[in-house]
Amino acid sequence: MERIALGPDGVGVSRLCLGAMALGGVQDEATSFAILDRFLELGGNFIDTANCYMFWIEGGTGDESELLLGRWFAARGNRDEVVLATKAGRRPSFPGGGLEHSEPLSRERIGAALDESLARLGTDRVDLFWAHRDDRETPLESTVAGFDDAVRAGKARMVGASNHTAWRVERARSAAAAAGAAAYTAMQNRYSYLKPRPEAVLPEGGHVHASPEDLDYVAQTPGTALLAYSSLLSGAYVKKPLGEHYAHPGTDARLRVLDEVCAETGATRNQVVLAWLAGHDAPVIPLVGVSSVAQLEEAAAGVALKLDPEQWRRMSAAA
Repeated sequence: MERIALGPDGVGVSRLCLGAMALGGVQDEATSFAILDRFLELGGNFIDTANCYMFWIEGGTGDESELLLGRWFAARGNRDEVVLATKAGRRPSFPGGGLEHSEPLSRERIGAALDESLARLGTDRVDLFWAHRDDRETPLESTVAGFDDAVRAGKARMVGASNHTAWRVERARSAAAAAGAAAYTAMQNRYSYLKPRPEAVLPEGGHVHASPEDLDYVAQTPGTALLAYSSLLSGAYVKKPLGEHYAHPGTDARLRVLDEVCAETGATRNQVVLAWLAGHDAPVIPLVGVSSVAQLEEAAAGVALKLDPEQWRRMSAAA
């Protein structure tokens, strides 16, 4: 699998990032281990989780995904083969709480959250540590200091911002520069081929959609990249109805062109969508969660697919 450089040290990450949200929660351990094993066999190395996955399922605590990965690392002895990312900022502050009760991104809580994650993951460091949301109630200087502490202590190699707008990332990077602190080197926002209605680009249930400005920002900021989550819209390209945010004429136009390119390439809708994402001039890394090895193999073939420039432009121009 092709790799690209991420961060100030140019860490080589696979063009497909495996989202581990459901592993150990919705997916049983045997299936989860099989998916993770196959991901490495296919040349993938970039795995993303969080300290809150999946607190919302019945009986869930938010520990499930990280604990599953910790057991997999212990069983396989392969921690050094993985570029591992986790997040803080969306875990409920108390058992039974919801997203409205998310932990603050204060300097103290960031440090404690990372130590808790490292214990669950069975490792002494993560490669990328995300702010899971934009906490505007906590002074930005406190958040920047907390992530800088993690880097200085060797507990995180890079830091990034999930569900942030470009201007907030830039403001945080400016604060980090002024303090001589570690700066965000990646963004993670919701992004796929189909466009939501313009008003839905704003935060939707805690999710922030990537905007043209976000893409331009990472294109113009060396060492950064956009991780595109919900890249396959949770199966909506092939088996699930699209949500209300995609109920507009542009969706039908884009689906028509998508199907044309599928016919031309012999690839599936999911594969062409992933190829389109990976084909941006801006560094875009599709983040995909799967429930089977077969789905993972389909996704890996998608990021390996190269659209010709005319196909990519035609897809992008569809209204």
